[in-house]
Amino acid sequence: MIDPRRLRILRAVADHRTVTAAAAALYLTPSAVSQQLAALEQETGHTLLTRSGRGVRLTAAGDILLAHTHAVLAQLERAEAELAAYAGGAAGEVRVVGFATGIAEVLAPAIGRLADRHPDVRVRVRDAEGDESLALVLDGEVDVALAVEYRGAPHEDDRRLARVPLYAEPFDAVLHASHPLGQAPTVSLAELADSDWIGPYPGNPCHDVMLLACELAGFQPRLVHSSDDFRAVVALAGAGAGVALVPRSALRGMELKDTVVRPVSGPAATRRVFAAVRRGAEHHPLIRPVLDALAASAAGLSTISATA
Repeated sequence: MIDPRRLRILRAVADHRTVTAAAAALYLTPSAVSQQLAALEQETGHTLLTRSGRGVRLTAAGDILLAHTHAVLAQLERAEAELAAYAGGAAGEVRVVGFATGIAEVLAPAIGRLADRHPDVRVRVRDAEGDESLALVLDGEVDVALAVEYRGAPHEDDRRLARVPLYAEPFDAVLHASHPLGQAPTVSLAELADSDWIGPYPGNPCHDVMLLACELAGFQPRLVHSSDDFRAVVALAGAGAGVALVPRSALRGMELKDTVVRPVSGPAATRRVFAAVRRGAEHHPLIRPVLDALAASAAGLSTISATA
């Protein structure tokens, strides 16, 4: 195995043409340089230098090794630069898990921000519902979770996790266009107590939000149709299959065929979204820029208005 430290000496000798000058450039003694060159010749099994007047020159074998030396030392320089950047938090990969709307509304814009401000921070994205994402963080499978508050979630004072609040948004009622409450400025959930309901599956944090809101309104919703895809939920409401509560940001840009969307009066169903990391990791120089970018992207969601 060739010692790369000796390749540096070989290149110095080739550059300076004498052992003495190479030794001075490397802050070594001429004796040390000579010893290292002799060891390199032993490693390669070739004579690498020959005397030329008062100096030295490379043999043909020395020239071959020198060509490789340039490539090897350049790659080592790149490795050292990348490791230095990594140590300073400027380069590396961060694994982020999030739910579909959070990825579209917050994470994707955050990646754009990182590309401008921290181009060497690479984000690897994974799609998972909020009830899965925190477990993935705790298990070490991902670094950051874009998660939703739900009844089974770890509490804010959980010592395993550190949280960054991102945004809170209301759920709006989605009704068929012919629904009797379709023209009302707001809808009370109690007025929908006898309706068939469309909503996410149990375990989805939005399922818990819907149940809790209906419980506060004094009833248990009759969940007839289930889907974790809000586009499917809205499509079913447009087909007259039932009523639904949908987070406001999930409705942005969605085709609302044969449906009306109305704000909910009274105690509002609210989706509270936060970023979570393993406690202590929030100060990691790679993770901190990701959390800051998520917070900056989420700031604009506070201006979301109800869909007409």
